[in-house]
Amino acid sequence: MRLVRRLHRNSISVKMQLAYVAGMMLSVSLIALVVLAALGFQSNILSENDINDFSGELAENLQFNAQGVPVQVADEEYLWLFETLYNEIAFRVMDQNGQVALASRAAPEFWSAADQLPLKAGPFEFQQNGIMMDAANGVRVHNGKTWFFQVAVSRRFMFFAHDTFALRFIEDGLILLSLVLFFVFGACVHFALGYTLRPLLKLSQAAALISPRSLQERLQEDHVPTEIAPLVRSFNIALDRLERGYRLQQEFLATAAHELKTPLALIRAQLELMPENEERDWLLSDVKYMSRQVQQLLLLTEVSEEQNYKFCTVELSQIAVEALSYLQRMADAAAVKLILNDQSDGAEWQADKGALFTLLKNLLENAIQHAPAGTEVILTLSADSLTVRDFGPGVAEDELSQLFNRFWRGEHRRDIGAGLGLAICQEIAVTHHWTLSAYKAEPGLSFTLSTEAVEH
Repeated sequence: MRLVRRLHRNSISVKMQLAYVAGMMLSVSLIALVVLAALGFQSNILSENDINDFSGELAENLQFNAQGVPVQVADEEYLWLFETLYNEIAFRVMDQNGQVALASRAAPEFWSAADQLPLKAGPFEFQQNGIMMDAANGVRVHNGKTWFFQVAVSRRFMFFAHDTFALRFIEDGLILLSLVLFFVFGACVHFALGYTLRPLLKLSQAAALISPRSLQERLQEDHVPTEIAPLVRSFNIALDRLERGYRLQQEFLATAAHELKTPLALIRAQLELMPENEERDWLLSDVKYMSRQVQQLLLLTEVSEEQNYKFCTVELSQIAVEALSYLQRMADAAAVKLILNDQSDGAEWQADKGALFTLLKNLLENAIQHAPAGTEVILTLSADSLTVRDFGPGVAEDELSQLFNRFWRGEHRRDIGAGLGLAICQEIAVTHHWTLSAYKAEPGLSFTLSTEAVEH
């Protein structure tokens, strides 16, 4: 669980979504605070602005008769307010001299306090019967004559409208806005992040497939986010250096092994010309051991490079017969019987013929070296696999994972080999995308080669 929490903390997607949620909550909170402050502490300013705009709008909708006198308001959308709430809201139209030409129904003495104020455009306020009124003069010029459209609304009515209806409407609106932002924009953020991070997933999958057998592969920079492109280029540059180092190492190994073959052959030839004695025999044994190591190092270097393989269709049973014939003399010397159990029904594999022969030869040779005298080594073939089984002492359960390690050798081996035979088999299997496994056979050991692809 601790690892999961740490991965979530390091996730770009999680961080972006958390940042979005925090930004959304902060934005909605700020909007709510501003609106509440405006309604709670500056209601009079809101009222003045509203009434000023309202009076100007109604002034534009005035209609005049032939004599140029206003007779009615064309916009009837709000006229019911003046007829119903005449104690709280009223309007009148006056000329420049303060003479009323048109007025709505109003309570007695509604305009008495306003008559004492100078007539000018814009908002003003007055008190009527202990009630504060917010008012404004809208100006309309018609036929060269200026008319003032005067609207007055009680402040208590405005407070009632703001606190009872506007505030609740704003609260509902903020809740709806929050839900829309959270779900709609949240979904957009989720899918946008998925689309943006999809190239990173493909890059990760491509990087996971790079191995010593595919060091020539490089990550593609197409469709990669601009911020990630420098990282991809740096990774490719690192792969270039790694490939050069690996190639130099392989070339050095192959060159060194190749250079050792000639002097070892000359030493062996010189020893064979010497008179037979115990010292000569020991020296010949050492030279033979070194020559075998050199040969296996060359073979290991060769099978580690996929470009050295030439794939074609080969008949499995034919390769098996060739390998058994090649090792028959070795088996006779060890008093081990080689048995072929062919159930492949003429199966054909796509493989490098020489590599498959080497793999099968090494498995059989390993089995012969560990099989007690008088026992059998059984090679079983099927359409998609082969198995080599011996009846020797085998290995401990915890040593099975070490069988394919380079230079690892079992305790019961008869020869003094370099411990590279099974490592060579594993390299050939991996390059062919096969699976090579070892199992305890009780008694003995069993190696199974399957053509099923290796799972990473």
